[in-house]
Amino acid sequence: MSKVFTIAEGLENLGALRTGGQGSVYKGKRNGIIYTAVKLIPTPIHTEDPKDKNYRNFQNEVAKLQKVNENPNPNVVKMLSWGVTESGSFPYIEMEYIEGPDLSELLTPPNEKIFTIKEILKLADQLGCALAHCHKVGVKHGDIKSDNIKYNSNTGNYILLDFGLAIMSEEQRRTSIRHAGAVEFMAPEQNEGKMLLQTDVYSFGVILYELIGGRVPFPLNNGSDTGRNTVMVGHLEEDVPDVMTLRKDNLPKSWSKEKKDEEMQVPAWLLDLLNKCLQKLPENRYDSGVELHQAIERGTVSVGVNVLASMQPEIIALQEENKRLQRALAEQPQTVISSDRPGAPVSKAFFNGVFALMIVFMLLSGYLLFIRDASANVDAAKADSIANADSLANAQDRELTEQAFRRNQDSIRDAQEERRRLKEEEESANTDTGEDLTPDTSLAPQVSQ
Repeated sequence: MSKVFTIAEGLENLGALRTGGQGSVYKGKRNGIIYTAVKLIPTPIHTEDPKDKNYRNFQNEVAKLQKVNENPNPNVVKMLSWGVTESGSFPYIEMEYIEGPDLSELLTPPNEKIFTIKEILKLADQLGCALAHCHKVGVKHGDIKSDNIKYNSNTGNYILLDFGLAIMSEEQRRTSIRHAGAVEFMAPEQNEGKMLLQTDVYSFGVILYELIGGRVPFPLNNGSDTGRNTVMVGHLEEDVPDVMTLRKDNLPKSWSKEKKDEEMQVPAWLLDLLNKCLQKLPENRYDSGVELHQAIERGTVSVGVNVLASMQPEIIALQEENKRLQRALAEQPQTVISSDRPGAPVSKAFFNGVFALMIVFMLLSGYLLFIRDASANVDAAKADSIANADSLANAQDRELTEQAFRRNQDSIRDAQEERRRLKEEEESANTDTGEDLTPDTSLAPQVSQ
């Protein structure tokens, strides 16, 4: 098929991502910065007319795919558009572009050949969820292989890609599978061009086998017709090699002995599920992805149940010990210790009573302090009033005393003046008569000053 330079209006072709028997996947770019993945189907449609058989089949299958996207699933790639290319008239479906490696890349060097049990369970659950989602609306993928499972590096989820076979007619599928299909992942009935719900279940089993054992059950040694026929005969007739033997042989040398022992403990339910998926006859497998995913969920839950079951003796012993301690606690009086020092135990009721009295005492003390402060304030006010009154009275008394003192001083001065005058008169009289008329002052009254 020649390179397609124009896909559709508004959808730019940025070159091929992968080419296979069911068509080629190109990286596209919508107007702007939105990148998408575009699956081109190799059979051209020259007339976009419902009367054209190829175009009608293409429309019918695309309608089924649209049902898948009515309720988006985190493990199924989203279909954005579909149509016929402007150049070459090839039917195409446009899908979201997932950033990250394919599962096949994760199983090749420098990565290890096998997955850890934890990652196996994660991928099994997510791929089973994707198949259940598609099968509920009647869409069969038909081309489940490690190249069509992508690890989304942004979300950490595994995504189912490339519904190329889903939009092909029965005749186109048969031709494509016979000449270019990934025969290592094909169910026995696909050799006849059939595609059933159980076909996807078988391919799921091959993926699971590869994750556990490090390779597919029937590897393709070369791409010749003989090599392809040998692989198909293996799917049809041969027993599946023991996967645990392969896992043991492919354990990474860099792992410690403890990790190797741990990673050999693959759950029995998972091995049973793998065996049922790889049954030769479709009716012996799970009916659909819905039943398959339910089995995975039951197995995952059973792991937790088994862990609890293995711990049952310890759980029972702990429960009995808990009951014994509860009984012993109930028989003991409820006590508290008054201090860290050794002493007699105090009953809880007595402790509560003492505590209540302490609260009452503190409240009463606070009240009394409040009353005392108020009384002190009143007394202080009274004392201030009395002091003020005393000060006023004292001032008045001092004024009266000073006035009396001044009057007394005036009286003394008047008396002294009177004595001098009398003395002068007597002296004057004695001078005139010659007699000593000096009065006897011993009997004169004493004036206190």
